[in-house]
Parts: sequence; structure tokens; C-alpha cells
Amino acid sequence: MGSQAAVSFLTNIAKAAFGLGTAATALSSSLYTVDGGERAVLFDRFRGVLDQTVGEGTHFLIPILQRPHVFDIRTKPHTFSSISGTKDLQMVNLTLRVLSRPEVSRLPTIFQTLGLEYDEKVLPSIGNEVLKAVVAQFNADQLLTERPQVSALVRESLIKRARDFNIELDDVAITHLSYGMEFSRAVEAKQVAQQEAERSKFVVMKADQERRAAVIRAEGESEAAQLISDATAKAGMGLIELRRIEASREVAATLARSPNVAYLPGGQSMLFNLNAGR
Repeated sequence: MGSQAAVSFLTNIAKAAFGLGTAATALSSSLYTVDGGERAVLFDRFRGVLDQTVGEGTHFLIPILQRPHVFDIRTKPHTFSSISGTKDLQMVNLTLRVLSRPEVSRLPTIFQTLGLEYDEKVLPSIGNEVLKAVVAQFNADQLLTERPQVSALVRESLIKRARDFNIELDDVAITHLSYGMEFSRAVEAKQVAQQEAERSKFVVMKADQERRAAVIRAEGESEAAQLISDATAKAGMGLIELRRIEASREVAATLARSPNVAYLPGGQSMLFNLNAGR
């Protein structure tokens, strides 16, 4: 009797444990959690993708019949490059960076048409399409001189194009722009030619200024000579003698201040004068 009671007790415990395990498994499979920055879309085996988007938190579902698919709705960066032709047939390499996120209310549609990897399927293709369309409207040099206008046109066109796929773009920026080797060499040659032209222009201006200075100097000397000639005609040679005396005075003053100049008496009696001193 005691052994039968023990066996019955253990059997009841095993059944209870099995029941609790089954209930726990069923409860666990009936719950799912949506973390912060995420949204979920439910797929029902009978009704398909449900139209309602599930928010953050823990939610119930029907096991086996329903399955959740979680989307990350936080803004994510994407970078891609494109080689495009300009209006003047130059090849340009552009790198574009976009910040994208899905439109939350349209997540069921996104899941039905594109799946969870919607951004990798859409953004590179429409980005290349928009870049090629915009770059073809400008010449190669205009991409530098009118870069703000180019960036604004790319941003406007890409945002409009992404909305067709229920994708929101928070930012669009051209991060890199480079030209082909032929265009780079042409730009360098043009810069060298411009520098040479500026240098030639400077040489011509300098020669012109020197010519004008020479003409002014010659006119001044001519006027001075005319004034001296007129003064001489009126006052005789007195003016020339006055100028000669003034020049001699300046020379004498200069020599007097020099320590290396010795003065000797003039005439032939210098040696006699030395002997007379003895």
C-alpha cells in the first residue's frame, strides 16, 4: 500500500510538472517583445500581414498562426558612390551619404513589397538614378562653383523619390567629388595658363609705368633746362657761377668732414717752405 501511494504521488507530480512545462512553453510562445526604437508587423496564416503596426512593449500572439517581424525605425546612415557624366561629357565620381528611416504607418506595406532589408534594396538604386539625372544638368566646373545648388537639387529629388517607397530621408549630403584624370590635367593646364597671363599682364603694366615715369622725368628735366636757359638769358652767366660756387662749397664741406683727406699748399714752393722751417 505504501509503495503504491508513493508511485501515485510521483505520477501526480510528474503530470503536474509536465502540465506546468507545457503551460510555460505555450505562454512563452504566445508572447513577444518589441524593444525601444523598433516596431513589429504581424503575419497571420489566415489573414496575411495585419494592417496594424505593433508598438514597443510585450504583446500576445496566437502561436503557430501568427509570427512577428520586427523593424528598426531609428535613423540609419547609408553611403554609396556613383560615376556620372556631366553636361560637357566629363566623368565625375560622387559619394552620397543619406540618413534614412521607414515611415512607421506604412510598415505593413513595406514588409509586403520590400521585406525587412528595404533600405539596402531601394536606396542604392534610387541614389544612383538621382545623381546621374542631376549631374547631367551641369558642366563639370559648375559642380564646384554651384555646389550648394547641386546638393539642394539632389536632396529634393532623392527625398521625393524615396517617398514613393515609404522611406523618409532626414539628411542627404554629397561627401566626396572627384574628376577624371583628363579633366584634372585640363584644369591644371588652365590654371597655369591663367597664371602666365596674369604674369604677362603684370609685366606689361610695369613696362607702361616705367615708360610713363621716364616721360615725366624727361619732361621735368626739359622744363628745368628751359628755366635755366631763360634765367641765363636774363641774368647772364651769374646764375651758372652761383651754382658752381654752391657745388664747390658742398664738395669742400664733404672733404672737410673726411679724416682721410690731407691739404697741401699749392704752387711750386712747397719744398722750399719745408726747408725754411728748419
